[in-house]
Amino acid sequence: MVGVYSRYFDQCYHGVSQIIGGMMIVKVKNRAFFNSRIFSVNLVTYPTNHKVMNHIDPVQQGRYYKLNFVLMQPKVGGVFSCTKCIINFCDRIYLFRPDKYKHSVSKIGSGKRVLLTFALNI
Repeated sequence: MVGVYSRYFDQCYHGVSQIIGGMMIVKVKNRAFFNSRIFSVNLVTYPTNHKVMNHIDPVQQGRYYKLNFVLMQPKVGGVFSCTKCIINFCDRIYLFRPDKYKHSVSKIGSGKRVLLTFALNI
C-alpha cells in the first residue's frame, strides 16, 4: 500500500542524517503534497553524497506504480537504474513497478536530485 511505503520511506529516508555501517546517510527532504491509501504525491530532494541502494519496495497487496519526474538533475551522479522500466523518457520521466523490479540511484557527486513523484497502489 502506498501509505505503508510512505511510512517506510519516512522512517528510512526523511530527515535521516547518521552513520550506519560506516557509511554516512545524508538528509533527504520529502514534502508530501497528498497521501492516501492508494495514491500519493511527493517532492523529494536528494542532496550531494546520497545514493539509493538497489532494492524492491514492499507492499502489502496490489500492484504498485511510481511515476517520477526528475525536476533537477545533479551535476555529477544521481543516475536512476531499474531492472525494468515501463517508460523511460530522456532519463527525466520514469514509470516503473518498484514492488516488482529492483531499482537504485547512483551516488550524487555534486548538486542535488529533485523528484516529483506520483505513487499508485491498485
